Amino acid sequence: MEQFQNNIKALAKRTLQLKDTISTEEATKTSLVMPFFQSLGYDVFNPEEFLPEFTADVGIKKGEKVDYAIILNNEPMILIEAKSINENLQKHDSQLFRYFGTSKAKFGILTNGQKYYFYTDLEEPNKMDSTPFFTIDLENIKDTQITELEKFRKNNFDLHNIIDTASELKYLNAIKSFLYKEFEDPSESFISFILTDIYNGRKTQAVLDKFNSIVRKSLKQFLNETVSDKLQAAIQTTVSTDTPKPVEDVSNEEAEVNKPAIITTTEEIEGYVIAKLLLKEIVDEERIYYRDNLSYFNVLLDDSIRKWICRLYLDGTKKSIQINDENKTTFTLDKLSDITLYKEKLIDVLRKFI
Repeated sequence: MEQFQNNIKALAKRTLQLKDTISTEEATKTSLVMPFFQSLGYDVFNPEEFLPEFTADVGIKKGEKVDYAIILNNEPMILIEAKSINENLQKHDSQLFRYFGTSKAKFGILTNGQKYYFYTDLEEPNKMDSTPFFTIDLENIKDTQITELEKFRKNNFDLHNIIDTASELKYLNAIKSFLYKEFEDPSESFISFILTDIYNGRKTQAVLDKFNSIVRKSLKQFLNETVSDKLQAAIQTTVSTDTPKPVEDVSNEEAEVNKPAIITTTEEIEGYVIAKLLLKEIVDEERIYYRDNLSYFNVLLDDSIRKWICRLYLDGTKKSIQINDENKTTFTLDKLSDITLYKEKLIDVLRKFI
């Protein structure tokens, strides 16, 4: 699983690097789409497995062709319609819809090389649903999505397993999208629902308008406090279980006595926990340590100073993070949570040491 995650993230990075140099549908197919399915384990150069220009006759229209079909057990199982990376995919789902109903395929994928929409026939047998049950965007792909994507790998492919989870995925994603939208800009019906057990008066338009900003504010505070509670719990666990930081040997006892005390702040521990959470998908979190210093705070692999991943400078008014990359790049932190912006850079450094 870890290797597959790494492959998909590398492919995502490559896609974003190439996207501005690609202007045609054919270039999208050869540079982005085929490598994507190759990463899923399919032999894209074997027409018995990955068939280009698959014929999907539609009614009286003969010779209609879908870009690719993945053949499993001598039957088309997945139809793939690819468009240029510059295309808006929502304009082309009807084309895949027509092809889907004429074959024995159970899945349809519409893609522009960056975004991938996965369809099946949950609502009516042999008729492609109007909305995808699973979508990914390589510009912002999440680990949970890679886990779902892994089910489509050639060696893992289990039709019944995917069908069983497709319905849950479809509605799970729909609910998340709904909540994202409502949390950002609550609708009147959502505000009215919130007020059901809170406000006893009539929910007039004036009342709904009055509570709009209050509901929006309370939702954001709820999310922030929930995240903060989880972070504090992680900090308490870290402080209670981490191995104490080693004290370096000093031959001069007088120098040791007069040396300024190193005080590890709560903010530094919070920074450490954030980095630890970002890195634990690559290595066991018990391998991530910290060592404080008078001028900066180290995050290390295997408690080795030679394997420092980043240094946090949090004592002054201007906070920053230094990444142990080739250039020892330093980034300003407006707030502590900005550490998450450099997740991929931290992971790249970590991979040098494992």
